Amino acid sequence: MKDYLIRGIDKTGDIRIFVATTTNMVEEARNNHNTSPTATAALGRALTAGSMMGVMMKNEKDRLTLKISGDGPIGTIMIVANNKVEIKGYVDHPYADVPSRDDGKLDVGRLVGSNGTITTIMDLGLKEPYIGQANLVSGEIAEDLATYYVISEQQPSAIGLGVLVDKDISVKAAGGYIIQLLPDVSDEDITKIEEAISKTPPISSLIDKGLTPEDIMYELLREFEMEILDRVDINYKCDCSRERIEEVLLSIGKKEIEAMIEEEGEGEVVCHFCNTKYHFSKEELEKLIVDK
Repeated sequence: MKDYLIRGIDKTGDIRIFVATTTNMVEEARNNHNTSPTATAALGRALTAGSMMGVMMKNEKDRLTLKISGDGPIGTIMIVANNKVEIKGYVDHPYADVPSRDDGKLDVGRLVGSNGTITTIMDLGLKEPYIGQANLVSGEIAEDLATYYVISEQQPSAIGLGVLVDKDISVKAAGGYIIQLLPDVSDEDITKIEEAISKTPPISSLIDKGLTPEDIMYELLREFEMEILDRVDINYKCDCSRERIEEVLLSIGKKEIEAMIEEEGEGEVVCHFCNTKYHFSKEELEKLIVDK
């Protein structure tokens, strides 16, 4: 199944939902970063959340950065997305791992850590980006993000994120949903949603069974008349290039480049997001300095 997400709303306009299947994207990220099983689950949940948050932005040039920094061994998780759902991400320590929980599930909360912050930076083309932040509550990411929405956005949200890692450590299924309650939603409808969520299996298991985002939306909001507003393909896409890497090198300063030439005789820069390596010969480094 191709990765995509849908955006839906109920007929009264009180409830909106985003549902994404992200199995291929998360597997590509796992391959790029060679993540441990638990790190795959953590990065995959964050990428899935970022894809749905990215599509919420209005303009093509808008850019979302999602940063999750806990006190666990994985370090910081960094996600960047736009409203076309072109997304990329990395973790500080991709090989970090922890024992599974007593129930056999991957312990993402322990790997991420519950002491820290979740931060969003939205570059909307204004003079200053919009920055929102909240403290982590569990490190499980979905619960942390729901808390962020209430505290920073004043937007009550129900969030589910899941990554099912296979025995060969590849990604078997991944996806998520965000249900947002708009101001006029009734207490009765909130109760219906809570009951439906409590009776619905984990989203990764639904995707593993072959359910589509449309199927999952109707499963979660079976008590409501839902309309699908749009469908958007999801792509793991890094926009790095040799030209951008040259700009990064120039930004570190002439002295640092000269030191690189003297000590190594060449240089190599690796993109954090896709692990592409850019090699610069001594002559290319010298030319950078001269052109500057």
